[in-house]
Amino acid sequence: MSRNRERMGLPNPTDAGAPPTQTHQDNPGFSFVVPTEFVELPSKGRFYPENHPLHNQETIEIKQMTAKEEDMLSSRALLKKGVAIDRVLQSIVINNAIKVDSMLIGDRNALLIAARVSGYGQNYETAVNCPACGENQKHSFDLLELENTALDPDETHNITNNNDGTFTTTLPRSGAVVDFRLLNGRDEKALVDLAENNRKRKRADSLVTSQLKMLIVTVNGESDQSIVAQVAESIPSIDARHLRNCYKEIAPNVDMTQFFECESCGHEQELEVPLTADFFWPDI
Repeated sequence: MSRNRERMGLPNPTDAGAPPTQTHQDNPGFSFVVPTEFVELPSKGRFYPENHPLHNQETIEIKQMTAKEEDMLSSRALLKKGVAIDRVLQSIVINNAIKVDSMLIGDRNALLIAARVSGYGQNYETAVNCPACGENQKHSFDLLELENTALDPDETHNITNNNDGTFTTTLPRSGAVVDFRLLNGRDEKALVDLAENNRKRKRADSLVTSQLKMLIVTVNGESDQSIVAQVAESIPSIDARHLRNCYKEIAPNVDMTQFFECESCGHEQELEVPLTADFFWPDI
């Protein structure tokens, strides 16, 4: 992932964007600069509304993780609520006007990786199973080699960029014209919570239809939520698949695949970097 490290180190006192300075409470004469860096956003700020602080912003400035953020990662209360990582991400963002749950999922992923590199380094060692022989082994991924990826909607043949954060496509089987949007961190958490609630209550999984309900903004110009819900639950599978593929085509994100070679059988393949528990807890 391309990262701007030029702002690491001492700031220019006349620079309005200089890294924050912290002063020790017991010794006001002691102060130090909190190192910061810029992280490139996969979206380049293109798909945020005009009133969002990331609108047309290609980067986001963060400070390096400290012991304060490690406390958050080890907090039983935060872990139980499932918000520990969100709290860490919010803590390291310099601009307080930016709420991490309002960031697009791909931009949050870039932030997540940058936070991990900041706190524990670029090498991420975790256990993986070889797809060929099934051998479980330790493998080291270089997180700085991950690249942002996004396809310009204007270059596709079946998606129209409405330049307001929504996109239009025509469903192949039903012929319905659908406006859809990109999901953010709040949507992602809602889907995770819904899946967990269904699991606890032993209900059928509704991830596909729930995701479609969040994606779809209008159907043939109708934005009524009851109509959107009905379409999400009843459209042909080929239409649902088309809509999901359109989303994958244009959603800015981080390409999480990296080269893997099995130590046991020599099998070579591109693997997706697994975000397991040791991503932020490497010493467990």
